[in-house]
Amino acid sequence: MSDAPVIKTKKRFIAGAVCPACSEPDKLMMWSEDSVPHRECVACGYSDTLNEQGLSVPKELGTRVNTPVKKTEGPKVQTVQFFPNPKLKKPSDQ
Repeated sequence: MSDAPVIKTKKRFIAGAVCPACSEPDKLMMWSEDSVPHRECVACGYSDTLNEQGLSVPKELGTRVNTPVKKTEGPKVQTVQFFPNPKLKKPSDQ
């Protein structure tokens, strides 16, 4: 493993830039880590990495293995107790 320090630039907003995910203008921040440019939208959370030509580098496709499972709450269950109606008693066999 390399012990070289990670060189980061300060995050800055890009004037006139439009988010590719939510189409909001002026919401993109850009910064570099080890000369690799990154961008992130503060409106929707979209983020990606750019290559040397300034094009978005595709991320790994989401699969059931690398995508976290969202836990859903089960339906709310309520216990109901029925009491027999004394007026509806069955006639006893005598």
